[in-house]
Amino acid sequence: MNQERLLTVLEGPHISEKATIVADGNGQYVFKVAIDATKLEVKKAVESFFSVKVDTVRTLIQKGKTKRTRHGMGKRKDVKKAYVRLIEGQEIDFLNQD
Repeated sequence: MNQERLLTVLEGPHISEKATIVADGNGQYVFKVAIDATKLEVKKAVESFFSVKVDTVRTLIQKGKTKRTRHGMGKRKDVKKAYVRLIEGQEIDFLNQD
């Protein structure tokens, strides 16, 4: 994989109530990823940046909401999220990354 491409795949962790519940119960982590990222690219990026082994990756595209503005109707951009499950016994600590 191209190292520059891996740098653009992950946009950051997705922090929400559901993501926190999933992380505590199942050892999964939720990331916002590039809209054109593949599961294999997400797996390679997480493994290289956090030094962990990824078990599975599930992706979804969350459609942007339609909102009313003073200029008429507008639409927020679509967001792709990846649910990453790590091998048993491994975890990612977002607060103490070097």
